[in-house]
Amino acid sequence: MKNYNLIISSLFFWMVMALSGCGVYSFTGTNIDPSIKTMSVLNFENNSGQGPSNLTQLVSEEFRDYFQRNTNLKLIPQNGDLQFEGQILSFNFSPAALQKQGETDVASVNRLTISLQVRYKNNKDSKQDFEQSFSAFRDFPQNQNISQIDDASIRRITEQLVMDVFNKSLANW
Repeated sequence: MKNYNLIISSLFFWMVMALSGCGVYSFTGTNIDPSIKTMSVLNFENNSGQGPSNLTQLVSEEFRDYFQRNTNLKLIPQNGDLQFEGQILSFNFSPAALQKQGETDVASVNRLTISLQVRYKNNKDSKQDFEQSFSAFRDFPQNQNISQIDDASIRRITEQLVMDVFNKSLANW
């Protein structure tokens, strides 16, 4: 029985050692090189010409908050080991589903789509750098116009965008 416990303990030890050699893994699915300690997120300027006046702040802060919640990286103002920057390309509110009402087409659902252009730079491994557009949307009832969309709805779209960038940059999806 003692030999059995010793074998189980040894197997457990070697499994832990083997897994620790695979890099740093977290429950969020990230695999961040241990040499990466910092990150910086520059403001995502709103080049769409539309959206609420605080859209730059909403997007930029969502990036900072999400990455800080899901990594152990220290946020610094600029020149982090990982750098995120970009711009808000579009803030578009348009009909998403048309239906006939008599002789006219009427929107049964309106859709708000936000698109970002993101530049990601990994100062420890330039092979992981990318520049890519990301878009996310949310549908609203036909009777709701763009002025009735609250910050919480915009934040949900922004959260999806940030998760997509997170997955592309750190989860390697």
